[in-house]
Amino acid sequence: MTGLPAKVTIYEVGPRDGLQNEKGLVPTDAKAEFVRRLVAAGLPVVEATSFVHPKWVPQLADAAELMTMLGDEGRDLPVLVPNERGLDRALELGLRHVAIFGSATETFAQKNLNRSLDEQFAMFEPTVRRARDAGLDVRAYVSMCFGDPWEGAVPVDQVVGVGKRLFDLGASQLSLGDTIGVGTANQITGLVEAFVAAGMTTDQLALHFHDTYGQALANAYAGLQAGITTYDASAGGLGGCPYAKSATGNLATEDLVWLLTGLGIEHGVDLGRLVETSAWMAGVLGRPSPSAVVRALSPGAAESPT
Repeated sequence: MTGLPAKVTIYEVGPRDGLQNEKGLVPTDAKAEFVRRLVAAGLPVVEATSFVHPKWVPQLADAAELMTMLGDEGRDLPVLVPNERGLDRALELGLRHVAIFGSATETFAQKNLNRSLDEQFAMFEPTVRRARDAGLDVRAYVSMCFGDPWEGAVPVDQVVGVGKRLFDLGASQLSLGDTIGVGTANQITGLVEAFVAAGMTTDQLALHFHDTYGQALANAYAGLQAGITTYDASAGGLGGCPYAKSATGNLATEDLVWLLTGLGIEHGVDLGRLVETSAWMAGVLGRPSPSAVVRALSPGAAESPT
């Protein structure tokens, strides 16, 4: 295929975004094993956890324990920090990459951050400034870029305005999230074009898709055509958002790898090892893997444990 990138970076979010909504607590040593397996499969970036308050996301209450368990290899893995308290914990552990998570809509900002759409920037500004002053790299997520379960369709100019404000705080990359999976290929193209028109470059943007309506791979292809070279994905298609009930699983890393391989796009991931990892995690969780490629290549992962 012509006009597509020669190489893509997969930003693996399974250990954080993939596991955060699991009802049963996953043992910390299993999380550490999950991270190590993903790194060994060739994934260049693996987001390990979030330093969110345990009251809000109990599954990630062991964030400090996990990062300590990962030791030196964990220091280069990104973690989500919701505020300055989260950053403090990351700094104490000597971590080098953090991410903030903002909202493109008023309602989700209130529900997820307990801040208004405008107030979120006042919360993030000192977090990003302190992180950058300490030499850390900062990534910014903006959620609800295509639709919000409470507000409906989100205006493109609103998404661009919020996204640029988050990025301009000092982030190196902005990840655009289809949090509830309602986006379609034409909307992906339009939003990327709007950000470029607003002065951002495609290498400053990443795309984060959920597969609620089965559109994640089609949307990834539209992103490739638009020149985006970084894609968030979750091993085995795990994930959801604890504050948006309609947010189902993330784009499965295996499904994305299969697409990229078929298109001749370099990604550096060993699909066999990745499938083995997701099949193993499906066993840990005690339920089938949502990924179509995992089910096809590892039939046991499609069966409910007895």
